[in-house]
Amino acid sequence: MQSRGDHDTPVTDATLLPDRLDPDSQRVRGDGVDLHVVTAGNPADPAVLLLHGFPDFWYGWREQIPALVDAGYRVVVPDQRGYNLSDTPQPVSAYRIERLVADAASVIDWTGRESLRVVGHDWGAIVAWSLALRRPELVDRLGIINVPHPTVFRETLQSSPRQLLRSWYAAAMQLPRLPEWALARDDCALLARTLAATARPSAFSATDRRRYRAAWQAPGTVRGMVNWYRAAARHGVDTPRDRVGESTLVVWGQQDDALLPEMAQESVDYCADGRLERFPAASHWVHLEEPTAVSELLVDHLTTPTSAAD
Repeated sequence: MQSRGDHDTPVTDATLLPDRLDPDSQRVRGDGVDLHVVTAGNPADPAVLLLHGFPDFWYGWREQIPALVDAGYRVVVPDQRGYNLSDTPQPVSAYRIERLVADAASVIDWTGRESLRVVGHDWGAIVAWSLALRRPELVDRLGIINVPHPTVFRETLQSSPRQLLRSWYAAAMQLPRLPEWALARDDCALLARTLAATARPSAFSATDRRRYRAAWQAPGTVRGMVNWYRAAARHGVDTPRDRVGESTLVVWGQQDDALLPEMAQESVDYCADGRLERFPAASHWVHLEEPTAVSELLVDHLTTPTSAAD
C-alpha cells in the first residue's frame, strides 16, 4: 500500500479553496486505507458528502463546495481510494464496490452523524447509488450527476449495442499494464486530452488542468484509477436491492459522450421519490459547465425538509 502521509506541501490540498470557507485537510481511516478528506464550512451545520469520479479528485467539486457552504452546509469531500492523496492499494480486489461503499460509510461515521446527504458524480455516483442501496440508513438524501442506476446500466449494456460501443474505454482498461502506461506517459497527456475532449472549454481552465496533472502523478494514482474499472469487470457492482427509498435528484448533461441519455429517466424510475433535471447542451461534466444552476438544484434538493434528523 502506498501511504500519502509524507507528501511535502501538496499542491492539491484544501489550500486551493477560498480562505473564507475555512477549509481543512484530514486523514480519515477508511476500509483498510487512509483517505485524504477536505472539509469546509461550520462543523455544526448539516453535512454533505461529495464523491468524485474518474479521473477526478476532491477538487472536482470546486464549484459546489462554496455554494453548499454558503447555503449552510458542512461539506465533506474525500479523495476516494486510489486517487490523489489517499492510499492506493495495489490489488484489483481492493477496488470492489463493497470496499468503496465501506470507505464512504467510514467517512460518514467519522463525521459523528448517523446519516449524511450524499452527492456523487461519475464513479462517485456509482458509489452513492450503491451506498443508498446497501446502507440506506446512512443516506439522508441522494444526489446523482451523470451516472445511471447500477441495474439500469447493467441491463442497458446487455441490450444496447450503442451503449456497449460507448463503453469501449472500460474494456480497454482491462488490459494488463498498457492502460497505466498510456495514461501516465508524457505527464499524463492522454488524461489531459480526455478532459478537454469530453467537456466544454469553460469546465477546465489551464490552472485546473495543471492541478489535475499534479494529482494524477501522485504515486500509484494512475494504477488505482484503472483498477476501479478492472474491479467492476471482475467483481461486478450488483446491489442487494434495486429500489431507492431516499429522495433522489438526478442531474444529467445530455451531451455525455459515454452514457446514453435515456438511462437518466430509467434510473429515476427506480426511485420512490425521484426527480430528473436535464441539461440539453451540457456534457458529462455538467456540474462544472453549469455550476450555478447545478449548485442551486443541489441546494434546493438537499434543503427540502426531511423526516430524518441531521
